[in-house]
Amino acid sequence: MQAPVLVLNESIKRETGCRVHRANIQASKAVADVIRTTLGPRSMLKMLLDASGGIVLTNDGNAILRELDVSHPAAKSMLELSRTQDEEVGDGTTSVIILAGEMLYVAEQFLDRQFHPTVICRAYSKALEDAVAALKEVSFEIDVTDRSMMLNIVKSCIGTKFTTRFGTLIADLAIDSVSTVYVDLGNGLREVDIKKYIKVEKIPGGQLEDSQVLKGVMFNKDVVSPGKMRRRILNPRIILLDSPLEYKKGENQTNAEIMKEEDWATLLRMEEGYIEQLCVQIIKFKPDSVITEKGLSDLASHYLSKAGISAIRRLRKTDNNRIAHACGATIVNRPEELQESDVGTRCGLFEEPKAFTVLLRGPSKDLLNEVERNLADAMGVARNVLKDARLVPGGGASEMAVAATLKKMSMSIEGVEQWPYRAVVQALEVIPRTLAQNCGVNVIRTMTALQAKHANGENPMIGIDGNTGEITDMKERGVWESFGVKVQTFKTAIEAACMLLRIDDIVSGIKKKQAPVSGPKQPLTSTGEDVNSEQMIPE
Repeated sequence: MQAPVLVLNESIKRETGCRVHRANIQASKAVADVIRTTLGPRSMLKMLLDASGGIVLTNDGNAILRELDVSHPAAKSMLELSRTQDEEVGDGTTSVIILAGEMLYVAEQFLDRQFHPTVICRAYSKALEDAVAALKEVSFEIDVTDRSMMLNIVKSCIGTKFTTRFGTLIADLAIDSVSTVYVDLGNGLREVDIKKYIKVEKIPGGQLEDSQVLKGVMFNKDVVSPGKMRRRILNPRIILLDSPLEYKKGENQTNAEIMKEEDWATLLRMEEGYIEQLCVQIIKFKPDSVITEKGLSDLASHYLSKAGISAIRRLRKTDNNRIAHACGATIVNRPEELQESDVGTRCGLFEEPKAFTVLLRGPSKDLLNEVERNLADAMGVARNVLKDARLVPGGGASEMAVAATLKKMSMSIEGVEQWPYRAVVQALEVIPRTLAQNCGVNVIRTMTALQAKHANGENPMIGIDGNTGEITDMKERGVWESFGVKVQTFKTAIEAACMLLRIDDIVSGIKKKQAPVSGPKQPLTSTGEDVNSEQMIPE
């Protein structure tokens, strides 16, 4: 018999076949189990300690997973799902992980029966297409100008969060800020850029009820010369700069050798003349305020305050962009290239603000961080509804309605693909099942009653009340979810499950090529004669 040929290095670890599939499924299930209890209004909080000793208290799926340090590659890809969901739609981060974990868990039985992963993936992809089509049938459009409806949607989406006890406070803040930066691009396209135009400023102290939306851009900076420059200006002309208003320093170490005392005076005059020239170019446009991202010297401050101009220095780039959007100014790189069109004059017209600052107050930093995470979710929901004004029922009702439709359609599928297709129905039921578990009700009895109500397809709005665990009509309770979030959850979860099922080989222990180390690789042996040899002590 021929001896086996070793292609890989002995230090490299390789796993193939069924062992890889089982390890991936177990790792994904473990990640899903970590955040399973954080779903729904009766969710539990998780306390996380980071490396520096800081504490994170939250029930936000993405925030929890972001703090976890995992080593398994499949678990890492699951964490990536949550981040993608958060960036795309800003909500549903917990649901997508639980659903993806369940999709992989129900696939394990088919791998045990020697089903090929491609067959399972093909059935999953077909089920995803049918699920999105079924979801469209359950969805309905709303009028985004109806504030009470918008409040209901945002409240039901953040009803699982810590801030739900403060009533409509966070929902009001989210709707006010998002509806202001909402832009209709025409052709049915709408843009709502939260990251660019909405800033959240956290100031510890006071009560949470003191939080408010400020119509404009707020930044924690003072004018350069507090006694001489104005702090309150109505309808100001604003110039935004991306360059320093001080004498240019050499890029590297620059030495200037001065032989005479007059030369030193000449050098100082040249510096003063350069700064004066910069200030003259700015002053001729008669601005009321000059804001720069870089430094501003005392001399420049003197010239500007003499001309009655308020100056602010070292502002963050993101804040400068928001101010530019709010007042219609253009950020200029060189003062000599300034034009009248670059001056911002829209500031002060608060009837049409273009950027917002949400000011959050609270007793502690930990609380403020949690409120900020809740607000980010609420703004994500409001943005999704403004971009796509379709809703689906919450409380697991849309999952059960889609599962009932897929169950009927599975009868018409021929061949072995019918079984993985049916498994998707079983996996979709994990969301209402988890809601029931977190409420503390009898899960089997509740799920059986819910399945019976959806089996005849009379009312797709029947779901589980997350607070009491009762089976109720979601339309009467006003519990809604954004159509965009739900579709994204289904797509991300099923596509991720397919991707992980297709992995059949894990090679670990691959290192980058290193420079050869000087000295002998093998340990040297000695007879005792060459004990003092230099070879015994490799450098």
